[in-house]
Amino acid sequence: MSSSSSTSSYVVVKQENEDTSQVPIVNMAPIPAYKRRRNEKPGKGLRHFAMRVCEKVRSKMVTTYNEVADELVAEYPEGSNTEQYDQKNVRRRVYDALNVLMAMNIISKEKKEIKWIGLPVTSFQESSTLTRERDDIIARLNAKQAVLQDLIVQQVTFKQLVEKNKKYEHIHGRPSSASVLSLPFIAIKADTGTVIDCSISQDKKEYLFGFSNSYEIVEDMDLLKSMNLSLGLNTGTSTAEQLEKAKSCVPKKLHEFLSRMYNIVFYISTTYINGKFIRNSR
Repeated sequence: MSSSSSTSSYVVVKQENEDTSQVPIVNMAPIPAYKRRRNEKPGKGLRHFAMRVCEKVRSKMVTTYNEVADELVAEYPEGSNTEQYDQKNVRRRVYDALNVLMAMNIISKEKKEIKWIGLPVTSFQESSTLTRERDDIIARLNAKQAVLQDLIVQQVTFKQLVEKNKKYEHIHGRPSSASVLSLPFIAIKADTGTVIDCSISQDKKEYLFGFSNSYEIVEDMDLLKSMNLSLGLNTGTSTAEQLEKAKSCVPKKLHEFLSRMYNIVFYISTTYINGKFIRNSR
């Protein structure tokens, strides 16, 4: 048996092998226009209001029921006879939509405060997002470890330079100020026959060099490393004795990291040839 509502107070009933008849509904007055099903007005159902409410909460991040309902009521087209019902209907729909969004864990509600959580995602999307976040964290962690490793090498190098200078002063005495080179500095390397023209500004803050041949600029740290003051940490050629000496140059909290750095550099510096590991001499 199927039934459909009409604009009068009758329901059309159709049964098999029977004629269509109109059966009056008991104790029921004509259905007011504002109480009829509103299927003929698309976009005004719960799905529509849920989308509108979702957009409102998402744009505000934190809001209340009254704030969302008031804004949607103000956006709802006014009617002459149905305005009061439409406002009540909108507020009821907003309330239902909020319950649906809370059930889907899209929003959360604490007392009167409504907070945006986020739209649900599929397992594949969530896995892809977590993978990207993990890769980003690993990349940032590796970059910070590389910076820390460079700082440790610099610390060890400077400490070894200080010890070297102390030993020199103990044997030969303090050198003259003219022979002392202060840090930081840069060195310029060129062939023996290269002609260098140097112009200095009057305030001695700017220097202009001209070279007749190719040249190379060497930074102070690179020069100190070439003197083996880094104890082989940057090349993976440190001995166990040098490693312990390097640990004495850094805080105790960095000793474990220094050991890991030593092992990583040592592994990279080895070469696998003909089924055997050939490593650098230590």
